[in-house]
Amino acid sequence: MKSDDRLIYILSMAKQTLTDYTNSSLSKAGVKVTIAQAGILFLLKQKDRRNMSELGQIFKIDKSAVTHLIDRLEKNGFVERQVQEGNRRAFLIHITPSGLKEAERAIKIARDVNEEVKICFTSQEVESFKKVLNGILGKFKPAK
Repeated sequence: MKSDDRLIYILSMAKQTLTDYTNSSLSKAGVKVTIAQAGILFLLKQKDRRNMSELGQIFKIDKSAVTHLIDRLEKNGFVERQVQEGNRRAFLIHITPSGLKEAERAIKIARDVNEEVKICFTSQEVESFKKVLNGILGKFKPAK
């Protein structure tokens, strides 16, 4: 049987499968955010009051996708929009105390899933996989 060498397809399917699995794991654990929303919380936990453009640039997503994520987080009380001083149309995103708690719950599940991914592979295979993924990231990184 011929090996499937459609790398873009395989990477896309693996990413979607892993995202779905992680979101399901978060939900089963009673965590109210998706992995994408959790990513926003993780960033805000590292450095609070980031603007929406910065969040979009870090995640390589457009303004409407960031707005959707922030809307959902705000609806659940995990973040608040604060008007950026000197620019009434720009907002800084602030993580709330309940957002910090949710981030802590989500990070535990994300770590568990990360370990679950690695368990089927040797440490050498994991290192090789990381090298391939980082190589892809480096090769196709947009020029600034």
